[in-house]
Amino acid sequence: MTGQQLKNSILQMAVQGKLVPQDPNDEPASVLLERIRKEKEQLIKEGKIKKEKNPSYIFRGADNLPYEKVGKNEPVCIADEVPFDIPDSWEWARLGMISTYSHTKQKINAKNADPQMWGLDLEDIEKGGRLLERKTVGERKAVGDKTFFDSGDILYSKLRPYLLKILVAPDCGICTPEIVPFKVFGKINPEYIVAFLKSPYLDVVINSVTYGVKMPRVGTETMTGLLVPLPPLSEQKRIVEKLSEVIPLTNSYAKVYVRAAELNQEFPELLKKSILQEAVQGKLVPQDPADEPASVLLEHIRAEKAKLLKEGKIKKDKHESVIFRRDNSHYEKRGSDEVCIDDEIPFEIPETWCWAKMGSCLDVRDGTHDTPKYVPEGIPLVTSKNLCNGEIDFSTAKFISKEAHLAISQRSKVDAGDIMYAMIGSIGNPVLYNGNVEFSIKNMALFKKISNGLDMEYVYWFLYLSQDTMKKFASGGVQSFVSLSYLRSYWIPVPPIQEQHRIVTAINQVLPKLDTL
Repeated sequence: MTGQQLKNSILQMAVQGKLVPQDPNDEPASVLLERIRKEKEQLIKEGKIKKEKNPSYIFRGADNLPYEKVGKNEPVCIADEVPFDIPDSWEWARLGMISTYSHTKQKINAKNADPQMWGLDLEDIEKGGRLLERKTVGERKAVGDKTFFDSGDILYSKLRPYLLKILVAPDCGICTPEIVPFKVFGKINPEYIVAFLKSPYLDVVINSVTYGVKMPRVGTETMTGLLVPLPPLSEQKRIVEKLSEVIPLTNSYAKVYVRAAELNQEFPELLKKSILQEAVQGKLVPQDPADEPASVLLEHIRAEKAKLLKEGKIKKDKHESVIFRRDNSHYEKRGSDEVCIDDEIPFEIPETWCWAKMGSCLDVRDGTHDTPKYVPEGIPLVTSKNLCNGEIDFSTAKFISKEAHLAISQRSKVDAGDIMYAMIGSIGNPVLYNGNVEFSIKNMALFKKISNGLDMEYVYWFLYLSQDTMKKFASGGVQSFVSLSYLRSYWIPVPPIQEQHRIVTAINQVLPKLDTL
């Protein structure tokens, strides 16, 4: 149950007589309604309010069903109109009968108002009815016709009533005509009426009869005709006190609920990253002393790389490095220099593993950064926008000519087993490609294996884990990016090839189970 659902449930309990217990010593609401009728008669006599043409009088019949007498008409049973049962000490009444909602409101043009007077606008009231700020007429530079309201008036926004901008005025002032100020008779607790107006039952009723599409409003006749479940005055007070106690708790609950929902949504991904972190630190599967150490594996990769360089199949890395251990420390050989890099090592790894730079053990390239001319039909041009959840979404890809594709493919042809990685905008979203569709790539890196010394699925999961870190260190203002040199110099922990395979197998066994959480 969300915070709003809990609040709605409490408000509904309040207007149904289920929030606080009834007290048999309370003066029944029928007596209250009788006093209201006498009060209105006196106000009519004094000329303070106008006589109603067809006053409503609701009472319980001998069959205990609700009846309504309107004007001089015969009483009619309204049991079908009553939305729910109420306690015996309560009564039903029309809002127009117990309030001044339909009465003429005193108007004033803002330019003639006291500039120090409170000038209330809709924007000052938060959804749900909380007052956000108070501005004077002068501060607001108000213009046009406004409506007077008194302290203790109920302020109801008839514009977009689903926003529930309803509150009891803490002071007098003037407001936009979109807000209807009204009083209640018989010392009815205005906060109880506000709770009623915010109840989910009423929310459904009002929003079903609004008029206007873009700016829906509720009419006066609809409002005055609302059936109000009226408790005894003493119970109204107890309801309001209880609401003032529990509603703030629902707000706290709402925050906790939202955070819990976020955690529930985040948990599988957090657990996934935790598992992957264990994997790349050598903690997911046990080491096997029979495995050929990663240092030998990297020697094979370097030999294969030298061969490919000689054949002109790959380009020489300007920042080629060899990382090794000596005296229980890590060193990097850069050209003829050897530098201790213990302070640069991200985390500890097993003895049989080695640290390496991505560019030293993989062929790291990038696609085109130009925008070729698009054609109606041709070869798909895959960009970062087309990488989603480890797959390529070709449905939104644009097309380029065969000639443009061949030109791009000279440096960035995507083969089965390659990994694509977005470099610009949405950085990351790696895709291990194993298809056979012909396409070109733009604004993304391409990781190609140099030899069988690296399991590309292991590399894929490492890149997946590393994308958050890379995003933090991305450059650029409007559009963030990571450079090719940054990717080539990025640290990767390299396990023995046999352990790489075991890690990948374990990951593929564990991660699908997270989808069921």
